[in-house]
Amino acid sequence: MPLFTPFTLRDVTFPNRIAVSPMSQYLSKDGYANDWHLVHLGRFALGGAGLVFTEATAVEDRGRRTHGDLGLWENGQIEGMARIARFLKEQGAVPGVQLGHAGRKASERRPWHGETPVTEEDVALRGEAPWETIGPSAVPYGENWHTPTEMTQSDIDDVLAAFRDSARRADQAGYEVIEVYAAHGFLGHQFYSPVTNKRTDAYGGERENRMRFALETARAIRETWPEGKVLSFRISTTDWVDGGWEVEDSIALAKGLKENGVDMVDCSTGGIGAGHNDSFKPRRMALAQGFQLPLAAQVKRETGIAAMGVGFLWDPEVAQAAIADGTVDMVALARELLDNPNWTLHAARSLGEDKDYGFWKPQFGWWLNKRQRLLDKLNLR
Repeated sequence: MPLFTPFTLRDVTFPNRIAVSPMSQYLSKDGYANDWHLVHLGRFALGGAGLVFTEATAVEDRGRRTHGDLGLWENGQIEGMARIARFLKEQGAVPGVQLGHAGRKASERRPWHGETPVTEEDVALRGEAPWETIGPSAVPYGENWHTPTEMTQSDIDDVLAAFRDSARRADQAGYEVIEVYAAHGFLGHQFYSPVTNKRTDAYGGERENRMRFALETARAIRETWPEGKVLSFRISTTDWVDGGWEVEDSIALAKGLKENGVDMVDCSTGGIGAGHNDSFKPRRMALAQGFQLPLAAQVKRETGIAAMGVGFLWDPEVAQAAIADGTVDMVALARELLDNPNWTLHAARSLGEDKDYGFWKPQFGWWLNKRQRLLDKLNLR
């Protein structure tokens, strides 16, 4: 079955084509991983996923989206992340880390606190203070949001160094895949999208200039990230905004990323935050299962880079078909796996790949197979 065939990039072989998308938990303190992260991510490895990503992991403390985000900006954070990577590998999954910088979307409250900017009120309520944010231009994310400080060349150099150093820490922690979060309005996306980049220097204006930060990020990471390990970028293939970033732009970006040591693009869409800006008219997304897969297929077809499809995927048959016909090389699920961490194992059974619970860990599969034999014998269920 194509969904359960191994896939190799560089020296890394994924046991199947199913990835666990990063899902922020907002439960870190000062960027440090804890038992919650171990259990949350570990259950997906026990559930059979081939690649398990951490949530967005900040390369700077000012690059966190919220006070609860994970981080790899200091060496003390390595061991907590290493504990997770060790467990994932012990259970047969490839450990991946998503490195990111929120840019102008930083200093935000957790979703259950409103997904609005942190203010002095949060100091009284939770002991959490706002912090200064940076971005390619002094353009706020939305109405009533703080205005980020436009990044100087020194700021850009510092962030690139932070990505490089965080990649070194990720390697020390035992991760085998880095995904750079350059989608959904995070910093890399803020640079390449014309919605948010109003610069007139070498990082602004023409598309090639707006792509420069992403390409330099890839090069910076490759300075410390081993040759045999995989580097991926999550991009928003379109802003869904008239006058914004389009799939043709993503094809150009993917070509440049490939030339700079990137092995795979994780093709999502949207998130740039243009709804408050009268200069850009949002377009409606035609939401349906797998609605982003054709965009990933186009990027893959035009560039030859490996592609991951993500978004509104829950039917194993749809995921299977996307791999079988070469639309994408891997599929990534998030909320479906939150609802059912064993989705991968159930998919194997529903597709006829696993008839006797042999894909399950023996500590689980032995019991389930024993029960199934009894149910069959009694003609129950």
